[in-house]
Amino acid sequence: MLADITVDVSYQQRLDALRATKMAQTQEKWQVVGAMDHDDWALVLPPPEYREVVQTISGSGVPITDVILRGFEIESNHPSGGFFGPRACGRNFRRLMDAHPVYIDPNSSLAGAYMVNFMSYRKPHWNPELSYAHLEPEQRYYQLAAGIGGAQHFCHDLQIGFELGWGGILQHIETYRASNPEAAAFYDGLEDVVLGLQGWIARHADAAAERAQSEADPLLRRNLDETAEINRRLVSEPPQTFREACQWACWFQMAARMYNGSGALGRLDMLLLPFYERDLAAGVLDDEEAIYHLACLLLRDTAYIQLGGPDETGRDATNRVSYLSLEAAHRLNIPANIGVCVGESTDPGLLERGMEIIFADKNATPKFLGVDNTVRGFARNGYPVELARTRAYAGCHWSAIPGREYTLNDIPKVNFAVLFDVALREMMADTSHEPSVEMLWQDFENHLARAVWVLAEGFDFHIEHMHEVFPELVLDLLCYGPIERGLDASHGGVEFYNLCVDGAALATTADSFAAVERRVDEEGRLSWAELVHHLDADWAGPDGERARLMMRHVPHFGSGGSRADFWAERIATAFTRCVTQAPTPAGYRMLPGLFSWALILALGRGLGATPNGRHAGDPISHGPNPDPGFRKDGAPTALATAVAAVQPGYGNAAPMQLDLDPGLSSEAEGLERVTALVRGHFALGGTQINLNVLDKAQVLEAHADPTRYPDLVVRVTGFSAYFASLSPEFRQMIVDRLIAE
Repeated sequence: MLADITVDVSYQQRLDALRATKMAQTQEKWQVVGAMDHDDWALVLPPPEYREVVQTISGSGVPITDVILRGFEIESNHPSGGFFGPRACGRNFRRLMDAHPVYIDPNSSLAGAYMVNFMSYRKPHWNPELSYAHLEPEQRYYQLAAGIGGAQHFCHDLQIGFELGWGGILQHIETYRASNPEAAAFYDGLEDVVLGLQGWIARHADAAAERAQSEADPLLRRNLDETAEINRRLVSEPPQTFREACQWACWFQMAARMYNGSGALGRLDMLLLPFYERDLAAGVLDDEEAIYHLACLLLRDTAYIQLGGPDETGRDATNRVSYLSLEAAHRLNIPANIGVCVGESTDPGLLERGMEIIFADKNATPKFLGVDNTVRGFARNGYPVELARTRAYAGCHWSAIPGREYTLNDIPKVNFAVLFDVALREMMADTSHEPSVEMLWQDFENHLARAVWVLAEGFDFHIEHMHEVFPELVLDLLCYGPIERGLDASHGGVEFYNLCVDGAALATTADSFAAVERRVDEEGRLSWAELVHHLDADWAGPDGERARLMMRHVPHFGSGGSRADFWAERIATAFTRCVTQAPTPAGYRMLPGLFSWALILALGRGLGATPNGRHAGDPISHGPNPDPGFRKDGAPTALATAVAAVQPGYGNAAPMQLDLDPGLSSEAEGLERVTALVRGHFALGGTQINLNVLDKAQVLEAHADPTRYPDLVVRVTGFSAYFASLSPEFRQMIVDRLIAE
């Protein structure tokens, strides 16, 4: 614990100044860019003279406002105007970094900030000559998030960079270039990325030195001089001190985020521990300064970080840096994506401190990871448990083996409610049998298996061609194999391929099965034809609304022992079986998870009315959670039991979203009760808890006028963001959860 730490006023004053600067920059982004329905990326807008505001189309086809560098244009190598392949991607990324403005804040111990996204220049996102038209009809029919063209969503290993530095990585590239002459374009791309980074770092070193000359405050002047000296070394040399390691990690993370949105730092407490212990023994670092450097790192990006958990041998790896990282997040109190491991052998103090912080800050940091269950689950795939323990929390709901595993986590999605609707229509068109719930289930299960197989075929296509379109050049640098083999991580460069398939709309579908079973099959209150009529009419008219309310008032998934609970478990079991029973046609393993991310709005827009009383176009249910209002008492224990019962159990998480009132901490044994709930969920088999501690009245006020609470932080799904930065639709989703629960 950190009770022995005395807050250093000078460090805290600098952190307060940094936080104020971040808030001003965030509010400027709201005004220029508008709503940001994703992680609170720490992108800083370019200075006005460098800035151009444009309208772009996201990978999912949604129009978004974006900011690019004025006057910078990509070099195309294709008639479409796009750029494809490692040589073009590396060359253009280096050019962007050469044009990128520098950023120095004298209050920060770390230089740099990223101001634009390389992804903004990718038009089109996919090479039109590489057609997957043979897959598109079924992808559209099942409304699949297919994953073709999906970038990052696996985890690099910072240890490679800490050992080699940029100079060593560059030498590594040149060494293996000679061994793999056929991969010349790939090595050219990697080399351009490194050279671009080195130039970017060197320009920041010069800028810090120049800024120091005009800085009147001696404390800040010394900080700027040290920043310049450190970054001159880091252009080529590996980090030697705790501060240098934080700065090296910061440079890599900013480059990875800018290149394709990658946002993982892995097991940061284990990675930084040797630097911390060495500096502490040498008398050049104390805990207060370490907290300051960690806070400066957290300020630059909402990277996903795991604290605690077992090492490869099973020994708990929680250490002093684990606690210091939590304290850094607490001092800043901004959006962060830190996961605290909870298990039978993990340090209970880390969970207790995390619980104290999340209630004290009324924030969404940290989240909690059921590491024992994810380790056991991953080992069920036939991997040694020692290997399973090396997986690191690295995204909204997922983990990956750092530097060794390619996953496509959190990208491919199967919408169970769409499959339900397809099965219902197919059953009604079959006049050879009387419709029934069991026939509906058989059709649903058949379409579920087919939808998963369509995804599997898409995975093979992606792995065959992604390296020709947009290779993982930045993450390749810190993986084991791509440089040595001359192969991109998406194309055989790493050791393990475990491709994620997430199921979504579980509660929507389970409640629909339960409602149809009760009201149509058993009670005969509606005929099958009448049900389809009301769905097609979106429950229009008095008769439709009466039918909707009747269908809605059937015990929901999560109520405990209900038919909806039965259907939820049956769907989750069938889904897990479909995903795990066979590899893709090319032989790649698939792993199931239950998670919808922030797509509950988008996945709902394309879906008609459903028999659980949901209107056409409304959001689907959230991940494996029951729908808000599933029980009148909203019992957290019932929620924990329900989500634990539907875990796929193969290493990928099905997170429980839990929203609690901050007043619990003032009740006798309030924190102990919540801590017991967390442990209880994991004891039942749960894998992750995304926890919000929110004042309901404050959230409602902020929804009505976001400017009243600009620094209110929420965990939307797996990610955290400022409430005010979200679109009205996303804010409404959170408000609906709070009102119902």
